[in-house]
Amino acid sequence: MNWIEYISQLTYHDKTLQYGFNSVVPYFLLQEFQTELGLREMPNELMELYRESDGVNEILDNQKIGELIWTADRVIKTNNEFRNNGEFKKLYMSFEQLLFISDAGNGDLFGFVTIDGRFDRNDIFVWNHEDDSRTWVAPNLAKFIEWWTNGKIKV
Repeated sequence: MNWIEYISQLTYHDKTLQYGFNSVVPYFLLQEFQTELGLREMPNELMELYRESDGVNEILDNQKIGELIWTADRVIKTNNEFRNNGEFKKLYMSFEQLLFISDAGNGDLFGFVTIDGRFDRNDIFVWNHEDDSRTWVAPNLAKFIEWWTNGKIKV
């Protein structure tokens, strides 16, 4: 899939946002990504997207206001913070089974499910920061992006 072309043709549900793209993720960072997070592999769709752009920015009036899909650095940092935070370990179920890649802007996070560092499913789930629930929202990354931008996914 050509991710830049696919995302560029999507219209945000209120039609005010545009999308911006970054340089590709360097190969060494993709390797670091797997090592840092203890993954045996990366989700194929995410790997493909990162080979075209290091995340996807949300642009309003020529200003970056957020990230539709986080940069590889942010994925590493955020997932490590959630997995290694002692207070979170007391409050929430383990985050080892999730690979967060995006947020809803309200504290909830979106991610792939991983079992033992593998990705046997392409589904995207949302983690609710208030009740620690994990709820299915999309069958794959492409549908997640489409449904999040058109307002079908509500959190």
